[in-house]
Amino acid sequence: MIVTFHPESDLQGSIARLFVHPVKSCAGTEVREALLTETGLEPDRAWMVVDAQGVFLTQRTLPRMALVRPEVAGDALVLRAPGMPDLRLDADAAPVPATVTVWNDTVPAWDTGDAAARWFSAFLGQPCRLVRSDPAHRRLSSSDWTGGLEAPNRFSDGFPLLVASEASLDDLNQRLQAAGHATVGMERFRPNVVFAGMQAHDEDRVDRVRIDTGAGQEVHLQLVKPCARCPIPDIDPATALSHPAVGDTLRTYRQDKRLAGAITFGMNAIVRQGAGQVLRVGQPIAADLCFD
Repeated sequence: MIVTFHPESDLQGSIARLFVHPVKSCAGTEVREALLTETGLEPDRAWMVVDAQGVFLTQRTLPRMALVRPEVAGDALVLRAPGMPDLRLDADAAPVPATVTVWNDTVPAWDTGDAAARWFSAFLGQPCRLVRSDPAHRRLSSSDWTGGLEAPNRFSDGFPLLVASEASLDDLNQRLQAAGHATVGMERFRPNVVFAGMQAHDEDRVDRVRIDTGAGQEVHLQLVKPCARCPIPDIDPATALSHPAVGDTLRTYRQDKRLAGAITFGMNAIVRQGAGQVLRVGQPIAADLCFD
């Protein structure tokens, strides 16, 4: 007999895909499983590229960052990009303290050294340095959206996790095709967890998602804030070229009154239960719908 996970819930589904983005705004890696910590999936957004003043850099101004493909291999970070030699950074190397800025937060970090700085500067065409988050520092998500709960994150835009659903992307792609545009992949939206079994944008309408991680254990993710979208989804992650079709299409149906009409896709989430457990593709999920 098949037992449904929380059969009393409004929605049942599963984890369809998992992504980690080791270096903020560089290419992500799709994985079959990932350790969940209170700051998100390990090692999501653990590193960040900054300019000469220590201010974070993203694809918003440097689309070529999409072509940098980081890989965590054991205790090392390996960087790859077109026309560049692979660079392996040893995580055990003696760190150098730094102070960096990500959005409105100025936080302590660890500089990864001159080799990484030269590599990124050469590829991006301006002075850069690569820093790693300081695990001793708790950069907290906005309490206005977490209900006062402390939810630390590393170098993400503001919250530990970003979630989306396959149905939401399918809906967008149908609209793109109807307008004569090519379909796009989920990679453009840079989520961590992608759900199957929901209807389009059901993730907007649930408060807490429960995930069955096995042996009677559950992870609880609370979906707290719609994800406002900048021009990054218009950037093709395979070429770093930009076309406005995605943003223009979203603008026709995804203006969100919760964010004063900003264009949104996906939901930011915090970890309410289950830090230290492993999320895997295929794990069952359950959630209840909630409406304002």
